[in-house]
Formats: sequence, structure tokens, C-alpha cells
Amino acid sequence: MNLKNLFILLSCTAAVSSCKNGGLFGKKQEKSDVTGWNYNDKNMGGYQVSREKEQRTGPGLVFVQGGTFQMGAVEEDVMSDWNNIPSRKTVNSFYIDRSEVANIHYREYLYWINNVFDADEYKAVREGALPDTLVWRSELGYNEPMVEYYFRHPSYNYYPVVGVTWRQAHDFCLWRSDRVNEKALMDKGFVNKNSFKNIQGQGGESFNTKAYLLGLTTPTPGNQVRSKKNPLKNPNGTPRTTVTFEDGILLPSYRLPTEAEWEYAALGLVGQNPSPSKKEGKRGEELITNKQVYTWSQNVNGLRDNRRGSWQGTFLANFKRGNGDNMGVAGGLNDRAVYTAPVNSFFPNAFGLYNMSGNVNEWVEDVYRPLSSVDQDDVAPFRGNYFQNDFKNADGEFEKDSLGRVKRVYATDEESKNRRNYQKANVINYLDGDSLVSGVTYGTTDVAENLKNGGRGYGFTTLISDKSRVIKGGSWNDRPYYLSPGTRRFLEEDQGSSTVGFRCAMDRVGSPEGNGRKTGIDYPQRRQNTRKR
Repeated sequence: MNLKNLFILLSCTAAVSSCKNGGLFGKKQEKSDVTGWNYNDKNMGGYQVSREKEQRTGPGLVFVQGGTFQMGAVEEDVMSDWNNIPSRKTVNSFYIDRSEVANIHYREYLYWINNVFDADEYKAVREGALPDTLVWRSELGYNEPMVEYYFRHPSYNYYPVVGVTWRQAHDFCLWRSDRVNEKALMDKGFVNKNSFKNIQGQGGESFNTKAYLLGLTTPTPGNQVRSKKNPLKNPNGTPRTTVTFEDGILLPSYRLPTEAEWEYAALGLVGQNPSPSKKEGKRGEELITNKQVYTWSQNVNGLRDNRRGSWQGTFLANFKRGNGDNMGVAGGLNDRAVYTAPVNSFFPNAFGLYNMSGNVNEWVEDVYRPLSSVDQDDVAPFRGNYFQNDFKNADGEFEKDSLGRVKRVYATDEESKNRRNYQKANVINYLDGDSLVSGVTYGTTDVAENLKNGGRGYGFTTLISDKSRVIKGGSWNDRPYYLSPGTRRFLEEDQGSSTVGFRCAMDRVGSPEGNGRKTGIDYPQRRQNTRKR
């Protein structure tokens, strides 16, 4: 009887040992397909590979499944701009804000700026982030109440922020990226929660994602780093105190959407597909049933809701109906807004996005050129590249600037000239504005510089410069023509307007079809059956 018990005990010990090593009922040890070495094994080098994770959706964002579409004009070019010639493009899957950035969100940004950068040397930073409330003024209109109250009063909390330049919107995206990733580290226990109780005076020591990844920022560790449950390990098997991007905890940066992304998301053509794929294993159709002029899926060429019910005949966007008619007649206001409307007003489009037509025009990332649609790539089209690299000092080390961000420098033409994919760092003017290629000169916004060039360029022969950025979508003060996603205008990146706001976007990593989907056709039978049927 004792021998039997001893045999059972030895068998159980062997089984437990097998489980720990990935055998029997335990999980099989993951190993490299190219070397055979185990991953996450301190006895075999300790190379750590995180379990494949889906990209989580950042705060405020909506997933937009990419695809091909016809970018540009969908109706007559009544302004004769000839700047939106139809062209077929492909857009990668990405994320974009459900609604425009609102006053309350931008005030949150200013609160953080004023507290973190409260020292005298940061006065220019604090003042440089303020929106220009004077954009509401008009020579022949009484808009002083909007100047005084629109941005600050709680009644306008969730109305779109305006008077923000392209540069300020760009900086807001940088700030938002860091705050979202900082909270992700806090939620996972890698940053101490108590460090958030007082952010005042942090200045250049405030959290920046890239500085953290490069080891230039070391926030106070949280409880998770000392826990035995910490899934992150050093090569010797001890708990790791810092997170890398390969761990799948940090999100890609928020940014402004490209023009192609914005236009594609605004159209929401997935709503015109009668049989879209909604889950893995179910094939969808490559079919569009209606040509959309505006962003909504119902009554795609009209401005009113045509479905029967109490809302039949109501406007589907906030725009100007005609001369002197911005909201209709008392007792029956047509869009319930004389200026802007709350950011979640009206029906969302097929992607779930609000106010992609009307309310406010929106900044996008692109530099404006009339013939962008002709010149740009077929996939992920964009104009505005001026390539940058992380700065390294004489000792080969990265550095932070006074705001706590990693220093960036523009790539030089000398280091770019031998590349096959590009030969210049500044390619904003490539094929359109590069005098060596196109014979067209747009110049700069610097008058003296243009005079040196023979009086050509911005302010002399054109109103377009390298600082001209595209705005899309139409506004509360625009006629219906500008509500079509295919229309495009521009504004200098250092200027604001009472009719221009913005929303943020984010890159999508992983499957272009979305979470829970595979990439590529995954046939159950790996070898194709060549027998005749």
C-alpha cells in the first residue's frame, strides 16, 4: 500500500513538473520559428515576447475600417476651383474622434499647461496655447458676447472650440497622447497614482511618451513593478520596472487626420454597402449602392431627414440656409443654432461620427495644393512631409527640450540624397511647388524672402504657401456646397477662425478589419484542392 502511494506521489510530481515546463496539460512553451530558442525563458537568453494583443480604442475615438474610395468632387465644381479632381485612393484603417474637440476639452488642456508650466520662463508657452477669441469680431456685426463668453461659459462646454490655429491643434494632439499613455501606465500599476495629486510646477519633468521609452523620463514606479504578478521580466527573470512599446500597453500618438482619412471617414461609405462583413468568417460584399454628396446615409443627396416621423423635414447639419438665414424662424428654428451647435448634435454618420458636415470646418494634417489628388500616392495619400529624426548630442545620447519632449531635428538633404525612396528631407513642394520639377513657385509667407526671389510666391502671385493647411467640412456660416466632404479650402497654419475647429485621429495597428479579425485570407484547408469538381 505504501509503495502504491509513493508511486502516485512521484507521478503527480512529474505531472506538475511537466506543466511548469509546458508539457502535459500545461501551456506549450512558445519558441522562435527561426532559432528554436524559447521565448520568455531566463534560461535561454530571456528574450521576452508579449502575447499578441488587439489595439484598444483610445478615449473618444471610433474605429474606421479603411478601403478604397473616390476622393474629390462628387458634384459640379460651382466655385471653379479645380482643386478636387476625382481620383481613386486607398486609406488605411485608423481611429478618429467621434466628435469635434469641445471647449471643455481645450480648457482641460489649458488647465494642465497653466499648472505644469507655471514658472515665469514658460509664460510664452501658456499664452501660446490660448485660442484667439477675437476671431468672433466683425466690422459690421455685434459679436462681442461671443468674444467674451463662448470659450469660457459652462453653457458652451460641449460646443466646438474655435479660434485654434493648426499649430495649436497639433500641440493639443501631442499633449493628449502623453496624458492617455500616462494614465495607461497608472492603470496597469507601472506609475504611482500619488504622483498625479500635484502636477503643479513639473515643467520639463512632466511625462512624455517618447522620452519615457528612451529612458529620459523616469516617473515614480507603482505597486505593480514590485509585485510577483508583474508579467514584464528582465533577462534574468526579475520583474521589469519600465514598459516598452512592444508590451502593447501604450497607444500610438494622437494626431490630426490626413485629408484623405478625414474625407473617407466623413463619407462613411460602409453605410452604402448592403452586405458588409461584421465578424470573422462572414464575407462582405465589395459594393456601394449610392453615391453620397453629404456625410449622412439617409437622403444622401438632400439636406433634410426624409424618413417619416416627427423629425421628417428637419435639417441634417448646422449650416447657413441663405442670406440672413442662419437658424430659421422663431417657433420653428431649422437647425437650432445661430452659430455653432453642441458637438454631438444631429445624426452620426455610418461610422458613428458627428458633424462631419457643417458646424465647423476642421483642420487636417495636409499642406494645401490645388492638384494634390493628382500628385499623391494611391495608398495613404498625404502632402506635407518634412522628415525629422530624434536629435543626438556629441556623445550619441538623446536629449529633452525645455518642455520635456525629445528633441527633434529636420533630416538634411545630404543624409537623404543617397536613399532610393526620397532624396530630399523637405518634400512639401514635391511635384507641385518645386521649381526644378514643376516650374511653379509658391514661396513663403515671408515678404522679404519673396522679394529676394523676384517677387514671386505668397502674397504676390498666389495666396498659397508652405504654411497653407487644408480645412474640410463646411461650417455654421457656409452654404450647402461646402458641406460635401469632397470640397476643400485652406487657411494659414498660424491663423484661426470662428468657423474652424478640429478633431484628432490615431493610427491603427494590426488587422485592418478591426479587433477580433485576422489579416489576409485564412483558408481552413492550407493546401489548395486541385481536383476537378
